[in-house]
Amino acid sequence: MKLGWLWRSVVGKLWMTIIVLVAVVLLILGMFLLQYIDINFQDKTSHQVKVLFIVTGIIGFLLSTFFAFFLSSKITQPLIEMKKAAASISGGDYETRVPIRSTDEIGDLAHAFNRMAHDLDSLINDLSLEKNHLASILRSMSDAVITFDAEGNVTMSNPPGDKLMAHWNSLDWEADEESHSLLEVPKPLLELFGRVIAEGVDSSDKIHFLSGVWSVVMAPLKSNDSVRGAVAVVRDVTEEFKLEKLRRDFVANVSHEIRTPLSMMQGYSEALLDGFADSPEERDELVQVIHDESVRMGRLVKDLLDLARMEAGHTELKLMPCNIDALARRVHRKFMAYAKEREIRLQCELPESPPLHVQAADEDRLEQVLTNLLDNALRHTPSGATITLSGEWGPQEQGQNEPSSVMLRIADEGEGIPTEDLPYIFERFYKADKSRKRGSSGGTGLGLAIVKNIVEGHHGRIQVDSMIGKGTTFTIMLPVDLNHQLSKRSSS
Repeated sequence: MKLGWLWRSVVGKLWMTIIVLVAVVLLILGMFLLQYIDINFQDKTSHQVKVLFIVTGIIGFLLSTFFAFFLSSKITQPLIEMKKAAASISGGDYETRVPIRSTDEIGDLAHAFNRMAHDLDSLINDLSLEKNHLASILRSMSDAVITFDAEGNVTMSNPPGDKLMAHWNSLDWEADEESHSLLEVPKPLLELFGRVIAEGVDSSDKIHFLSGVWSVVMAPLKSNDSVRGAVAVVRDVTEEFKLEKLRRDFVANVSHEIRTPLSMMQGYSEALLDGFADSPEERDELVQVIHDESVRMGRLVKDLLDLARMEAGHTELKLMPCNIDALARRVHRKFMAYAKEREIRLQCELPESPPLHVQAADEDRLEQVLTNLLDNALRHTPSGATITLSGEWGPQEQGQNEPSSVMLRIADEGEGIPTEDLPYIFERFYKADKSRKRGSSGGTGLGLAIVKNIVEGHHGRIQVDSMIGKGTTFTIMLPVDLNHQLSKRSSS
């Protein structure tokens, strides 16, 4: 093993070369000198000369060995140090440098090696900084960024991308495409990915999948005029899509709601101006219609302004201790006459002890909530049916001895609300015409939106349960200690 290393090294090769040269010289001299010695010298002298010749050869070999190791210290040692430094750099230590001991070619080589190491260190640092900068940008993005190779395997993604891929991969896909099982590209992106890989151009699309909408921009990753993959930026625009739909519906609905009373007011006022009313009774009837429609339009504008102020946070709640028992009984009495007129049984079921109360609430706003809900229930409940206003203490929180909330329910026996309409009933101008039709005293379509804003302003919750043909139940949950809820939310 050592002889093999010696033969492969520069010192070994130089040493062997010198030895061969010395041996050749001695052999040549020996061929000519030995005959000359035998002829011209006596036997004893001839033997001494031959011994001298052998000693000279041995000294030559020793000198060549010494000369080889001397060159080792001057030539091969710097080369060995460069080899070790190169191995260190290849291992990731880019600050390794080679000492410069001479000004000859080896010194120049060491200087060039150090300069190369310095440039490599600077380049690696710049690349590392750029990589960290890019990783920070990707982590801070709310959009999902996913990179695929040409075979459809994910090579990189940011945290939103990981979350989106995990969600999509957890779904059960239909095996309608043979190639899809071999790819990591989720089914919603598969068509766009195939187009980008095939055409090599940027593509964008809106993907409607399940109940969500995603905006996708995908660009090819090219190398030497060939597409080696694609990067996709996926943004969840479900809320924006819903808000845009709500905006369009709102404009259409508010235009319709305002246009109807305006048209009636204009028509009846023109009838008065043209003298179509032949008697005071007819004139009074036209004036009454104009008055009713103006009141209706004023109520619509007032509800719109109230809702806008609530959503903008400009409405302050007047918080003070509130007796929910007394509030519920007062609202029940207010609607008793209207219920008897409609031949509807209106019941009030509250616990006898202890009475329901909350430590901080706006009583006027809560009365508005119950009024809107009972008014809706009465307008959509047929004669002979029952409406129940009930209340109870909510469940206790873990580690608490007192109930954490008060629960109020308004349950009717109307026709109910279709399941597909339930997510939208708290939107402005919602009307489920399939089952709940507005009567002659129709509302503005803003009542439930106002109710939701008031309840959420108290940091409570409202939910609805309905079944076609069985009726509808609205449940309101108000925190008993609003300050405790506020401190709990701020700490979380």
